[in-house]
Amino acid sequence: MSDPIDRAGLAPRFWERKPLRQMSSREWEALCDGCGKCCLNKLEDEETGEVALTRVACRLFDDTTCRCAQYEIRHQFVPECIVLTPGNIASHAYWMPETCAYRLLYEGRPLYDWHPLISGRAESVHEAGVSMQDRTVPEFEIAEDDWEDHIIEEPT
Repeated sequence: MSDPIDRAGLAPRFWERKPLRQMSSREWEALCDGCGKCCLNKLEDEETGEVALTRVACRLFDDTTCRCAQYEIRHQFVPECIVLTPGNIASHAYWMPETCAYRLLYEGRPLYDWHPLISGRAESVHEAGVSMQDRTVPEFEIAEDDWEDHIIEEPT
Protein backbone atom coordinates (compact mmCIF):
# COMPACT_ATOMS: atom_id res chain seq x y z
CA MET A 1 0.00 0.00 0.00
CA SER A 2 1.40 3.40 -0.89
CA ASP A 3 1.44 6.15 1.68
CA PRO A 4 -1.36 8.64 0.98
CA ILE A 5 0.55 11.25 2.98
CA ASP A 6 3.44 12.91 1.16
CA ARG A 7 6.39 12.48 3.50
CA ALA A 8 9.08 12.70 0.81
CA GLY A 9 11.72 15.38 1.12
CA LEU A 10 10.96 16.39 4.69
CA ALA A 11 13.92 17.12 6.93
CA PRO A 12 14.99 14.03 8.88
CA ARG A 13 13.40 13.91 12.34
CA PHE A 14 12.06 17.46 11.93
CA TRP A 15 9.55 16.86 14.75
CA GLU A 16 12.40 16.56 17.26
CA ARG A 17 13.79 19.98 16.41
CA LYS A 18 10.76 22.02 15.43
CA PRO A 19 7.93 23.07 17.75
CA LEU A 20 4.44 22.19 16.54
CA ARG A 21 3.57 25.87 16.00
CA GLN A 22 6.51 26.30 13.60
CA MET A 23 5.72 23.33 11.37
CA SER A 24 4.65 23.82 7.78
CA SER A 25 1.26 22.42 6.82
CA ARG A 26 3.05 19.57 5.01
CA GLU A 27 5.09 18.70 8.11
CA TRP A 28 1.94 18.90 10.24
CA GLU A 29 0.05 16.51 7.94
CA ALA A 30 3.03 14.13 7.88
CA LEU A 31 2.68 13.66 11.65
CA CYS A 32 -0.51 11.67 11.10
CA ASP A 33 0.36 7.99 11.55
CA GLY A 34 -2.76 6.74 9.75
CA CYS A 35 -4.08 4.70 12.68
CA GLY A 36 -7.66 5.93 12.26
CA LYS A 37 -8.34 6.23 15.99
CA CYS A 38 -9.20 9.93 15.72
CA CYS A 39 -12.11 8.91 13.44
CA LEU A 40 -13.71 6.81 16.15
CA ASN A 41 -16.67 8.16 18.03
CA LYS A 42 -15.72 8.84 21.62
CA LEU A 43 -17.72 9.13 24.81
CA GLU A 44 -16.76 11.63 27.48
CA ASP A 45 -17.83 11.16 31.09
CA GLU A 46 -19.33 14.51 32.06
CA GLU A 47 -18.29 14.13 35.70
CA THR A 48 -14.71 12.86 35.34
CA GLY A 49 -13.82 14.14 31.85
CA GLU A 50 -12.54 10.67 31.01
CA VAL A 51 -12.71 9.88 27.30
CA ALA A 52 -13.53 6.38 26.07
CA LEU A 53 -12.97 5.15 22.53
CA THR A 54 -15.65 3.15 20.81
CA ARG A 55 -15.24 0.94 17.78
CA VAL A 56 -18.05 2.97 16.19
CA ALA A 57 -16.37 4.87 13.36
CA CYS A 58 -17.35 8.07 11.60
CA ARG A 59 -19.57 7.47 8.61
CA LEU A 60 -16.73 8.53 6.29
CA PHE A 61 -14.09 6.23 7.78
CA ASP A 62 -12.78 3.41 5.59
CA ASP A 63 -11.43 0.82 8.01
CA THR A 64 -9.59 -1.06 5.27
CA THR A 65 -7.31 1.90 4.56
CA CYS A 66 -7.79 3.71 7.91
CA ARG A 67 -8.48 6.91 6.00
CA CYS A 68 -11.36 9.31 5.59
CA ALA A 69 -13.14 8.50 2.36
CA GLN A 70 -13.80 12.23 1.77
CA TYR A 71 -10.93 13.92 3.64
CA GLU A 72 -10.75 17.11 1.55
CA ILE A 73 -14.52 17.76 1.70
CA ARG A 74 -15.38 15.97 4.95
CA HIS A 75 -16.99 19.03 6.53
CA GLN A 76 -19.73 18.95 3.91
CA PHE A 77 -20.77 15.60 5.39
CA VAL A 78 -19.53 15.84 8.98
CA PRO A 79 -19.55 19.51 10.02
CA GLU A 80 -18.46 18.60 13.57
CA CYS A 81 -15.22 16.96 12.36
CA ILE A 82 -12.42 18.86 14.07
CA VAL A 83 -9.47 20.10 12.07
CA LEU A 84 -6.58 19.70 14.46
CA THR A 85 -4.06 22.54 14.20
CA PRO A 86 -1.09 23.80 16.21
CA GLY A 87 -3.42 26.58 17.39
CA ASN A 88 -6.11 24.32 18.82
CA ILE A 89 -4.23 21.24 19.98
CA ALA A 90 -4.13 22.51 23.57
CA SER A 91 -7.91 22.25 23.81
CA HIS A 92 -8.21 18.98 21.88
CA ALA A 93 -5.20 16.87 22.92
CA TYR A 94 -7.10 15.18 25.77
CA TRP A 95 -9.45 13.38 23.40
CA MET A 96 -6.82 12.43 20.84
CA PRO A 97 -5.67 8.79 20.93
CA GLU A 98 -2.89 8.07 23.41
CA THR A 99 -0.57 6.95 20.60
CA CYS A 100 -1.32 9.96 18.38
CA ALA A 101 1.80 11.80 17.21
CA TYR A 102 0.13 15.19 17.70
CA ARG A 103 -0.70 14.35 21.30
CA LEU A 104 2.68 12.74 21.99
CA LEU A 105 4.61 15.75 20.70
CA TYR A 106 2.28 18.21 22.44
CA GLU A 107 2.96 16.34 25.70
CA GLY A 108 6.73 16.29 25.04
CA ARG A 109 6.93 12.56 24.36
CA PRO A 110 8.69 10.78 21.47
CA LEU A 111 7.05 9.06 18.53
CA TYR A 112 6.80 5.27 18.55
CA ASP A 113 9.15 3.23 16.37
CA TRP A 114 6.20 2.06 14.26
CA HIS A 115 5.33 5.62 13.21
CA PRO A 116 5.76 5.97 9.41
CA LEU A 117 8.11 8.93 9.86
CA ILE A 118 10.49 6.64 11.75
CA SER A 119 9.87 3.30 10.02
CA GLY A 120 9.70 4.85 6.55
CA ARG A 121 6.63 2.73 5.76
CA ALA A 122 2.92 3.57 6.01
CA GLU A 123 2.07 -0.08 6.76
CA SER A 124 4.12 -0.16 9.97
CA VAL A 125 1.23 1.27 12.01
CA HIS A 126 -1.00 -1.63 10.90
CA GLU A 127 1.72 -4.25 11.32
CA ALA A 128 2.27 -3.04 14.90
CA GLY A 129 -1.42 -3.69 15.63
CA VAL A 130 -2.14 -0.14 16.79
CA SER A 131 -4.44 0.92 13.96
CA MET A 132 -8.17 0.41 13.61
CA GLN A 133 -7.77 -1.48 10.36
CA ASP A 134 -10.70 -3.93 10.02
CA ARG A 135 -11.85 -3.29 13.63
CA THR A 136 -14.72 -0.83 13.37
CA VAL A 137 -18.46 -0.68 12.81
CA PRO A 138 -20.00 2.24 10.89
CA GLU A 139 -21.91 4.74 13.01
CA PHE A 140 -25.06 4.38 10.89
CA GLU A 141 -25.32 0.74 12.01
CA ILE A 142 -25.32 1.51 15.75
CA ALA A 143 -27.81 3.71 17.59
CA GLU A 144 -26.01 6.46 19.50
CA ASP A 145 -27.61 5.24 22.74
CA ASP A 146 -25.82 1.91 22.20
CA TRP A 147 -22.31 3.33 21.61
CA GLU A 148 -21.27 2.57 25.18
CA ASP A 149 -21.75 -1.13 24.36
CA HIS A 150 -18.89 -0.70 21.87
CA ILE A 151 -16.27 0.90 24.16
CA ILE A 152 -12.82 -0.53 23.51
CA GLU A 153 -9.37 -0.34 24.98
CA GLU A 154 -7.09 1.65 22.71
CA PRO A 155 -4.77 -0.60 20.70
CA THR A 156 -1.26 0.45 21.77
